[in-house]
Amino acid sequence: MNNIFAAIPRDLDNELVEQLAQSQHARIERIVSKGHRSPASGWYDQAQNEWVMLLKGKAVLVFSDDTELTLRPGDYIDIPAHKKHRVQWTDPDTDSVWLAVHY
Repeated sequence: MNNIFAAIPRDLDNELVEQLAQSQHARIERIVSKGHRSPASGWYDQAQNEWVMLLKGKAVLVFSDDTELTLRPGDYIDIPAHKKHRVQWTDPDTDSVWLAVHY
């Protein structure tokens, strides 16, 4: 048994992305951010759908159509494949823990 909040490094120089499970059609990841964000020059443009939930912390997602969403613990969103988006901001003072399902 494992715990989604266990073994988070104290210092996160880079965003932490860990694969928790995978099958032929799906991948589940734990992502930990602390003040991290996507590069301003690029967008995520993924070939798969992504369902993501913020379990802890606070974050802001921005989409290429200028939609902006502030996520708090418990908030989740289903992002269709090829919907361009990026992480605009994550709380620099606390770990933001995400659960992401790519399918």
